[in-house]
Amino acid sequence: MIKPNPNSWSMRLFDLFRTGALWLFVAVGAIAVAAMLLWAAGTFHPKVHRQLHDSMLPIPEHAQQLLIHAVSIPRYETAVGTIQAVHEAAVASKILARVEEVNVTAGQKVLAGEVLVKLQDQDLRAKLGQVDSNLVAAQARQSQAETEYLRAQGLLAQSAISLSEKQAREADLRLANAEVERATQAIAEAKIQLSFATIAAPFDGVVVDKQVKAGDTAVPGQVLFRIYDPTQMQLVAQVRESLAMSLRPGQKLTASLDALGYETQATISEVVPQSNSATHSFEVKVIGPVPEGIYSGMFGRLKLPLGTEEAILVPKSAITHIGQLSMIYVAHDNRMERRNVQLGRELGDQIQILAGLRSGETIIVRNSPESGASQRNSH
Repeated sequence: MIKPNPNSWSMRLFDLFRTGALWLFVAVGAIAVAAMLLWAAGTFHPKVHRQLHDSMLPIPEHAQQLLIHAVSIPRYETAVGTIQAVHEAAVASKILARVEEVNVTAGQKVLAGEVLVKLQDQDLRAKLGQVDSNLVAAQARQSQAETEYLRAQGLLAQSAISLSEKQAREADLRLANAEVERATQAIAEAKIQLSFATIAAPFDGVVVDKQVKAGDTAVPGQVLFRIYDPTQMQLVAQVRESLAMSLRPGQKLTASLDALGYETQATISEVVPQSNSATHSFEVKVIGPVPEGIYSGMFGRLKLPLGTEEAILVPKSAITHIGQLSMIYVAHDNRMERRNVQLGRELGDQIQILAGLRSGETIIVRNSPESGASQRNSH
């Protein structure tokens, strides 16, 4: 009996056929599983609602159309800053004394010359009384020296005394006059020292940052209050070097306060001629009208002009919001296309379109009830 040779060509061909069929079956199975996974993941279904891709819709009968053209608008760079008072003072003590009275609180409005704090002044009054007495004694010596001098002049005319004696009386008079002057100056100094015990407001303003109460001991140089004038405020902003170099005092800029929703034209009052080495910026101060509710330390913005740019502006009424998407309707003959756009700056009742609309296209403006109703129904 003849046994088949396992190394014959027919056996090798059979093995190759069997191995290929197995791999083909595996490949077909893998493709089927992958297709099922992709179908389950929604790959073969649209990810955006079909309505958003429904590009062509009928134009409502009463809708108004607007031809769009690019226009030149000003470009700005914003510099942030802080509101500060033009006139601000730190009220401090000039003497070492105990605080007897505090007549104001933080936030209180005061008038120039109004007493804020009274310090203990018994020792200062005693010193003033002492120098007053010294003046009386000096004036008495002055009167006596003057009498002696006049008498010496008469006796010298009669040759009753020598010239040296007359000159001695004259020296005594000059010394007495100097003592009177010294005593007068000492009284003035004592009065000034006594005035330091009564601390008054340097100008009309509002008291902030109260740091003292009755019973405390005030030391020279210690700040007791801070006062600022609320009628004169300024915005102090940091402006980068390349822009600050072109700014000049008296130039008009747009300033705004976000917290108050306030915008106005302000005037540059000062450009500090020193750059900040850390930020490479200059400090620019602007002044303008002071709105109600403004306080020192508030956040503000300064708009710095950078020339103009070409932009596409559309009325806000032409924008439709669908979720987080901003849509606009573009007219084509008697049909309109709903298109996604990217919005930019708001300029009054218009808004800038950064992408999604070209100059020369016509849009649908939702400014009539019928147009608005039709577009709402189409959503």
